[in-house]
Amino acid sequence: MLYPPIAPFASGMLPLDGMHAMYWEQCGSPQGYPALYLHGGPGDGCVPACRQLFDPGFYRAVLFDQRGSGRSTPRGELRDNSTAHLVADIERLREHLGIERWLVFGGSWGSTLALAYAQAHPERVSGLILRGIFLGERREIDWFLHGMGQFFPEEWQRFVAPIPEAERGDLLAAYYRRLTDPDPAVHLPACRAWGRYEGACVALRPNADAAERAGSEYVALSLARLEAHYFVNRVFLPEGALLDGLARIRHIPAAIVQGRYDVVCPPATALRLAQAWPQAHYELVEAAGHSLWEPDILDALLRQLERFRDAHLAGRV
Repeated sequence: MLYPPIAPFASGMLPLDGMHAMYWEQCGSPQGYPALYLHGGPGDGCVPACRQLFDPGFYRAVLFDQRGSGRSTPRGELRDNSTAHLVADIERLREHLGIERWLVFGGSWGSTLALAYAQAHPERVSGLILRGIFLGERREIDWFLHGMGQFFPEEWQRFVAPIPEAERGDLLAAYYRRLTDPDPAVHLPACRAWGRYEGACVALRPNADAAERAGSEYVALSLARLEAHYFVNRVFLPEGALLDGLARIRHIPAAIVQGRYDVVCPPATALRLAQAWPQAHYELVEAAGHSLWEPDILDALLRQLERFRDAHLAGRV
């Protein structure tokens, strides 16, 4: 189960460039083992419960909202927003906080970003805990737009309803035009429809709270705009880049946790990663979907955080 609610012992806004500023916070032990939490989306942001994943007596947990997301400003901004920018932002934050190396924990898009960061800066990563694997490949983006609807047909019908039939041949382009329209009367309904669709598909069991949160104006504005922006640009990575780059991180202790019934990021992707990376621990959680907050997914992730803690205390990492 989660650790008790906790407040940050430090937080701030880190200027990134002339436009973007990043919200960050630290919780747990100021002298503890550094761990970085990477949220999903892109565009989602952190919630207070994310702090409760980390043993506050051992970890110095660092959480931040990626540029354009959550409390970072400007929210929903697409300019100067790419995978390379986010990787550089993580390094800037590490240097700002004076951290040498850290355990990196990321799920869904956070798993993508964790892999991209680790491959760019392997010397800064002491371990990886990855959940709901997304490698940013074309097949995965097409699945999000069309395949999920095979399991949630009612939600998919609601998702495509704002798009005229004549434009549904390229659903991503049709949505992107609306999501990037400067008129709130155009982009806000599109944002909310996108967010509701994703939120309705994340859990094995119906989760009205997740759908409501993802479809709220505050979350959906950044979530939908940034997801579509990254999808249109194929997450700013060459096809297959994260699998091709595994040689740079094979030596890093890693765990892959995947829900059997994950409809957002199907387990076939996690299996491809695990088979290409046999040194990593792979756990397929049978009674679970995509969400971090699914009970069995959460239990598996907490076990991995405890496993890393215990290995460190025993001097094995």
